[in-house]
Amino acid sequence: MYQIQAERIHKIQQLADRKYGSKSTVPWYIMTSEFTLAPTEKFFKENHYFGMEPSNIVMFEQRMIPAVTFDGKVILQGKGKLAMAPDGNGGLYQALVDNKVLEDMKKRGVEYLHVYCVDNILVKMADPVFIGFCVSKGADCGAKVVEKACPAEPVGVVCRVRGVSQVVEYSEIQPETAELRGPGGGLVYSAGNICNHFFTRAFLQDVAEKFEGQLKQHVALKKVPFVDSCGNQVKPIKPNGIKMEKFVFDVFPFSRRSCYRHPTTARASLLTQHLRWAAAAGAALCDEHGNTLPAPSASAGDTAPAQWEISPLVSYFGEGLEMLKGRTLQTPLILDEEKAKELRAQQHLCEK
Repeated sequence: MYQIQAERIHKIQQLADRKYGSKSTVPWYIMTSEFTLAPTEKFFKENHYFGMEPSNIVMFEQRMIPAVTFDGKVILQGKGKLAMAPDGNGGLYQALVDNKVLEDMKKRGVEYLHVYCVDNILVKMADPVFIGFCVSKGADCGAKVVEKACPAEPVGVVCRVRGVSQVVEYSEIQPETAELRGPGGGLVYSAGNICNHFFTRAFLQDVAEKFEGQLKQHVALKKVPFVDSCGNQVKPIKPNGIKMEKFVFDVFPFSRRSCYRHPTTARASLLTQHLRWAAAAGAALCDEHGNTLPAPSASAGDTAPAQWEISPLVSYFGEGLEMLKGRTLQTPLILDEEKAKELRAQQHLCEK
């Protein structure tokens, strides 16, 4: 799996080099557990890091927590040794802080992250379409999904719960809910979660600093090897213990850029669109202090860079704004019919 993924990173770097004519690097961050860090490091070293630069492969450990019995007692793995287990893929956020990974990302100039599970044989490393789509939408997090094959397929679904986007595990969905179908016959809850996610570094920093302690703990029933009262090692044939886990996707409700729209985002979207129209027409825009405004991004987020509005009576979709060409306009400004008429008159005088 690691070899396949490393070779895909090689290829995406080559494609990026060819496209943009400059050297590109995709750093690879690999979270391991206490049990897997040493063998993973050894495997990479023995295979010469699959041709990658070792400094661009960063391995780090997640935390371990005790496994307990069904009545809450700790389980002994050996004499004087507690049975420990990784804290789930949601342990990522604390591990990023513990190992100063976010600092490393910042130093490298990494702004966008593609997060996936290592056992995904088909994963597109640094998936340019998925990441590009999320960036173009101004998202701080995203989930790539596949359509569920059947209602009972054991996979969580991406859906909205009381207006908030999140992943609901298959074990938490009632069978009758999972079987609901829409008018076209397809499953209502069909967006299967495959643990293939997009995050901005800023969002990960936000989660680590503000929300990590609010992540839910999920109960996982597991077969936990233990020592009995006589000191004998026992390997159970059925679940005998509980491991608590956090899930990587439980941060979605903390997103401030959910696809859910409200008056603030609607207003920002409109004003940003109008700024783009003005820039496309050849106008230079400055703020109330005379500072030149940068070109607006593809997505507004919650705040527009300036208060610049164009009346629909002046322009339907950016057309008819020739009178703005070559002008420096100060915001805030509303370009209504009267103001547009005034600018056109000035334009005619200049042309004479």
